[in-house]
Amino acid sequence: MGLQIFSQVALTCKDPIATEKFYSKYFGFKRARVAKLPDGNQIVFIKMEDCAFYLEIFKATEESPIAPPTNDGYNFPSVRQLAFKVDSVDAKLAEMGDDAKITLGPLNFDDFIPGWRTVWLADPDGNIVEISQGFVDEENPPAL
Repeated sequence: MGLQIFSQVALTCKDPIATEKFYSKYFGFKRARVAKLPDGNQIVFIKMEDCAFYLEIFKATEESPIAPPTNDGYNFPSVRQLAFKVDSVDAKLAEMGDDAKITLGPLNFDDFIPGWRTVWLADPDGNIVEISQGFVDEENPPAL
């Protein structure tokens, strides 16, 4: 059986409701399923409306043993960030207002990709979220 599609990323959250509201309000996610667990907790699946991609939200049962990421994410092996493309970084930041907890940027990367602009911010749990505009695939990238 072959791979069908990259489907989800699971987040463990201090406040699952705040996390769900953040991604729903600013990135177009919508509640798709709630799975009740035997211990009384639940897993909430939120789906990006225009594609088959989910965030799976779990309630944290422990404190983090490490400091929250800074700038554009951890520099050791881990998930560095979640990333979303937008038409305009500045318009998205204006829409988010005080909910945009910027950790780095906005920065322009015209020397690498003309029109590429990015900002990094923290979600309600401190996970780094990259918001970028103007990133396009290279026509003929070097082979592996």
